[in-house]
Amino acid sequence: MTTILPSQDCVTLINTFHVEPERTEALLQLLIDATEDTMRFVPGFISANLHLSLDRRRVVNYAQWRSPAAFKAMLALPQALAHMKKAKALALSFDPVLYQLCHSDDRAPQEGHRP
Repeated sequence: MTTILPSQDCVTLINTFHVEPERTEALLQLLIDATEDTMRFVPGFISANLHLSLDRRRVVNYAQWRSPAAFKAMLALPQALAHMKKAKALALSFDPVLYQLCHSDDRAPQEGHRP
């Protein structure tokens, strides 16, 4: 499960795929299959969340890893490379970047707080 806390010891991969709308479903299914069949079993994997833009031209993979080293080790796995090769063939482009969470806030109901 994804937990978003600045104190959490992990890194976040935000990978934005640009895709033709008619290939969106195929890319989404590929990323779901990659997560369920491979990534979830890789040491250091925490979670993955897939987002689809309303215009169906972007798919964003928001994934958490224990460390940059764990993410880098995954990149060397043959089964992960096979999934990435298929994703590259479906997407127009993609932009994987590792991030560190610096701040998170949510709207928590508080007494005396105006909506």
